[in-house]
Amino acid sequence: MATSASVSNLFATTADGRAKPLALARWLWIVAAMVVGIVVVGGITRLTESGLSITEWNVVSGILPPLTEAQWQAEFAKYRSTPEYRLEASLTGMTLGDFQFIFFWEWIHRLIARLIGLVYALPLAWFWVRGAIPAGFKPRLLGLLALGGLQGLIGWLMVKSGLVGDMTDVSHFRLSLHLLIALALLSGLVWTARDMTRLASGPKARPARLTAGAAVVAGVLFIQLLLGAWVAGLNAGHAASDWPLMNGRLVPETDWSQGVIWTLTHDPFLLHFMHRWWAWVAVAALVWLARSVRKTDRFASVAVHAAFGTMVLLGIATVMSGVSLWIAAAHQLVGALTVVATVWAMHSLGLNRKAA
Repeated sequence: MATSASVSNLFATTADGRAKPLALARWLWIVAAMVVGIVVVGGITRLTESGLSITEWNVVSGILPPLTEAQWQAEFAKYRSTPEYRLEASLTGMTLGDFQFIFFWEWIHRLIARLIGLVYALPLAWFWVRGAIPAGFKPRLLGLLALGGLQGLIGWLMVKSGLVGDMTDVSHFRLSLHLLIALALLSGLVWTARDMTRLASGPKARPARLTAGAAVVAGVLFIQLLLGAWVAGLNAGHAASDWPLMNGRLVPETDWSQGVIWTLTHDPFLLHFMHRWWAWVAVAALVWLARSVRKTDRFASVAVHAAFGTMVLLGIATVMSGVSLWIAAAHQLVGALTVVATVWAMHSLGLNRKAA
């Protein structure tokens, strides 16, 4: 009974049979929560070196994991042909049980991706057919659908990059693109959900606009997230386990012999260093954003402060724990929640047409 009532409430309609904007907002928030979940599972997949355990992309048949001993052995054989296994995993004496552990994380990651696609696409079609989508929002909602599809494509291209030659990891460039598209999708879902809530407040309500100040904050946070993705992709979190120094030095030794561009995008010590200290630029930007909406949206102000403060503390703990799996996963979770809080606050800032 409760489940039926919840579903009915989600698709609540007006007297003329049209869905209320709040119904669309609830739907978008559900999808956003699922995106946060997949970002966390994706982080665990990376931390457990599970991403290359499934060497094929079968949209339909891949929904089910191996169910028999023969099927498990067949999947394990495919993995044993990868450079990751030949050059790394085989040296640890990986067993079938070890393989099943990493297979689980990649499989659940892909399963959640499929579920997100369904949970977004099917209600979108329903709202569309009912004529329930507010004027001007169809292109945006289709754009979010396309972004989700692109996310899946980049995910597979990322996996393919780790299955060739002597690669034992996926390309950190493709990994960062995969993560940043997911966070861009999350941002679009949150912003649009808030617009829908805004429209429900009255006939004269208008969507928020992106202010110049908010765009600068978004740019600063983007750089920090990009650096974090590169640190993850290059295993650069292991470059040092002390803080605030790195291996007893304020500035780590860096090899510039392969050129400035290569060093800025590949050197694990330098990237770890930049991710540490750009964080404080991000903190300054987020403090400004939180203070800017303090009087008009205290919830957003508190949420931004809480999110970035927790993220910084978990980042330090991740380093000092030697990249503990669950601390690092929590760091990524709070990173996604920081994006949610930031977009919420940016939206609130955009509702004030006099905001700088």
